[in-house]
Amino acid sequence: MRITALETFVLHVPVSGGGIADGSHQVAFWGAPGVRIHTDTGLVGTGYTGTHAHLASDRMITSCIEEAYGPLLIGCDPREVQALWTRLQRHPPLQWVGRSGITHLAHAAVDVALWDLKAQAAGEPLWRLLGGGAEQRLEAYDTDGGWLNRSDEQLLRETEARLAQGYRAVKIKVGSRDARGRFDLERDLRRVALIRAALPSGARVMVDANGAWDLATALEAGRALADFGVTWLEEPIWYDDLPGHARLARALATPIALGEQLYTLDAFRDFIDAGAVHYVQVDAVRVAGVSEWWRVAELAHAHHLPVVPHIGDMMQVHLHLALAHPACTLLEHIPWMRDCFVEPASVVDGCFVVPERPGAGTALRDEALERYHVGR
Repeated sequence: MRITALETFVLHVPVSGGGIADGSHQVAFWGAPGVRIHTDTGLVGTGYTGTHAHLASDRMITSCIEEAYGPLLIGCDPREVQALWTRLQRHPPLQWVGRSGITHLAHAAVDVALWDLKAQAAGEPLWRLLGGGAEQRLEAYDTDGGWLNRSDEQLLRETEARLAQGYRAVKIKVGSRDARGRFDLERDLRRVALIRAALPSGARVMVDANGAWDLATALEAGRALADFGVTWLEEPIWYDDLPGHARLARALATPIALGEQLYTLDAFRDFIDAGAVHYVQVDAVRVAGVSEWWRVAELAHAHHLPVVPHIGDMMQVHLHLALAHPACTLLEHIPWMRDCFVEPASVVDGCFVVPERPGAGTALRDEALERYHVGR
């Protein structure tokens, strides 16, 4: 099998409710710049990353795939994924201009597509190719009802709907601000208390600040959250602040979750070594694909830390990875891109359905490529 062509795309998919807000962002569309890798056997592998649908930066990612990685891949056997990962990652001109950011996101899309091809060539879903078992139970937790621009009434209504669907875990956003732009902890804590009271015994609630707070606010909020039995506090402060996260982890009873904004195995190593993270949320489309994701998951597992990948049904490859790796028992649910996939992720009675189609679950419907494609 040989790679014959790389075909890039950019999708911009509307998010739920016409727009969402968290502690740091407001988003109306989810971006998926990516690539379809064609082979001489007719098999096509699909990979993509996730953005906030900014067309100029999305084009930078696809340009990197086409112009920088494409020449290094044409004619290669796509099944030699690890060797190709090293070839792209260690290529001196690319290594010089970036070992994270745009080049890393582009590499992630390529690596996911290569693993998709490898699994298709084997005639297996990726989770089975990686050694997972069909009996694996992977619980879903829902985030899509917990945005800051939802009223308290909407938040409660969405939570009750998820409970009726069988979910036993939900995540809500914190990092509210008042009319003057100051942090509004009173609102955040009121909403956490509202959801905690609505949940049955044994159900879990997580909170996510999306890096919005400063350290003092995070310490104050974290101590208050301990009263509500919160499963984790996610990205409480700026993503790269390793000393700050380590201080929070030592000071708070509530565990710290983070990882969707870390790009490399080295970054995860440093956070883990510092005791700054308890739930490792490594994202295969922010680190350099499946290959680097697996190394991070192994590192976390060696430290007896749970791995909870970032968004299963938008980044469908995470469903396969979570089913395959023993450190994973929980996966996020945000279904914005559900109608884009040939085999979309599904949740029944609070757990993800095990996919059976060969590949990484990333194959896109032609109708979705036509409907959501931008930048022609």
